[in-house]
Amino acid sequence: MSNPVIQSLRKRRSQYSLGRQVRQSQAEIEALIKEAIRLSPSSFNSQSSRAVILFGAQSEKFWGLTREALLPLVPADGFAATESKLASFAAGVGTVLFYEDQSVVKGLQENFALYADNFPVWSEQSSGIAQVATWTALAEAGIGASLQHYNPVVDEAVRREWDIPESWKLRAQMPFGSNEAPFAEKTFMDDADRFRVVA
Repeated sequence: MSNPVIQSLRKRRSQYSLGRQVRQSQAEIEALIKEAIRLSPSSFNSQSSRAVILFGAQSEKFWGLTREALLPLVPADGFAATESKLASFAAGVGTVLFYEDQSVVKGLQENFALYADNFPVWSEQSSGIAQVATWTALAEAGIGASLQHYNPVVDEAVRREWDIPESWKLRAQMPFGSNEAPFAEKTFMDDADRFRVVA
């Protein structure tokens, strides 16, 4: 299929071997991430997604905080593998921390009581859309990334370090950088098990 959106989505792959050999400047990458999130749809146009974009030493600091948070939780005999994985994320150019602003969610619940139970779900969906938009935009620019979930174990340390508002809830982390390894073959389940078409 030659559709350009589909072609971009095909480029979006998990990259765990990151480096710092990107051709874009920090300002260009920052603008790209901001625009991808800005253009992402959200329920009631709530725009509840928030992001902290960390570059260089600040990104390394995040993965160091994650290491310290995991140290007492991961069995000692298995920590080397965890540490290696975290180091691979820190080896990139930066990390995007994706948040959802719970004050926005609560405001919508108060103003539209009929849908109150749905707004937390729709917030999660908005976050997922912002994440895939950012990931795809990075991939289209030739920048590798992956999506990680070390929340909630690292949340408080991050909140203290970068003075994150209390209402922001950490949902995911996306380390990014140059692609330092080829992508493995991607497999898909059978269409018959996944889709139903009614005409």
